[in-house]
Amino acid sequence: MKEVLLETKNRSEFVDITRNIRKLIPKDMKEGVCIVYVPHTTAGVTINEGADPSVQQDILNQLDQLVPWDQPFFQHREGNSAAHIKASLMGSSVCITVENSQLQLGTWQKIFFAEFDGPRRRKIWITYFSD
Repeated sequence: MKEVLLETKNRSEFVDITRNIRKLIPKDMKEGVCIVYVPHTTAGVTINEGADPSVQQDILNQLDQLVPWDQPFFQHREGNSAAHIKASLMGSSVCITVENSQLQLGTWQKIFFAEFDGPRRRKIWITYFSD
């Protein structure tokens, strides 16, 4: 398992981690799978369009509409229930096929770390499996 460390700058943001993941692919890997896992309850990971940053902002805006921060019925004492819910909706892992030491992503796809309770120091764990 490999670990990537990053520091987020905003309460909610997407951070493109594709390059970080690509650097860790074993050079001799012919075929396999890469698992990217986020071990945090207020952050997630997703694959989506990386060419137009407005897509990431649209996703964050929609999540804010679906799960506003100021709900009076949230019971979690830390005050970050919205971040927990958004992270659950986003998910904590993605799986990407690897062929000839290359992530098999679509033309416009990137891997994004999704922060929902920043700014913070975060970890991302990466594991590769091959036959």
